[in-house]
Amino acid sequence: MSLTLYMHPLASFCQKVLIALYENATPFVPEIVDLGDPGQLAQLRSIWPIGRFPVLRDQQRARTVPESSIIIEYLALHHPGPVALLPADPDAARETRLRDRFFDLYVHEPMQKIVTDKLRPDGRRDAFGVERARAMLLTSYAMIDADMAARRWATGDDFSMADCAAAPALFYARLVQPFGDTQRNLAAYFDRLAARPSFERVTREAQPYFANFPG
Repeated sequence: MSLTLYMHPLASFCQKVLIALYENATPFVPEIVDLGDPGQLAQLRSIWPIGRFPVLRDQQRARTVPESSIIIEYLALHHPGPVALLPADPDAARETRLRDRFFDLYVHEPMQKIVTDKLRPDGRRDAFGVERARAMLLTSYAMIDADMAARRWATGDDFSMADCAAAPALFYARLVQPFGDTQRNLAAYFDRLAARPSFERVTREAQPYFANFPG
């Protein structure tokens, strides 16, 4: 099989890529990496010295592709399927990339800040940073709620790369900063994401590892 994905089922950015793969039933080999295992981390670094996942290896094309959004775009270009996660129209593609970056930068990253702070030892935690991260999530929630008043998916009627980013970001974010009672459009959007078969599969595969999620 040409494609190998170095990943972990619990990792949110890996889940983003898994959704894209499952949407198009793209054949691949999942290579689960435990970053706490020195040997497995060394193997990952031999492929991508940064030592972070997800990383896609395409043996047929002799390409190593890191970073979730870049992986999804690479798949759309070289391993396309029936679901066009990135529109062909340049303006629509730009809007999709914007929404994708929005969920990565303004939902995913502040969520991870809150989560990783829980892993810090006593006396080393960053209360100010966590406060700012929560404020960012609340701002993002309000923006998403307003957007989703007139949309089914992140960019309109079609499921896209932006929704691949939104699903794991919102899944974990709502655990550390619950949605507000008035944010019904956001909650309904998340319910649609949660019911998407590709994301249902992702969450099912992550379930054995949920006990490792802080808090």
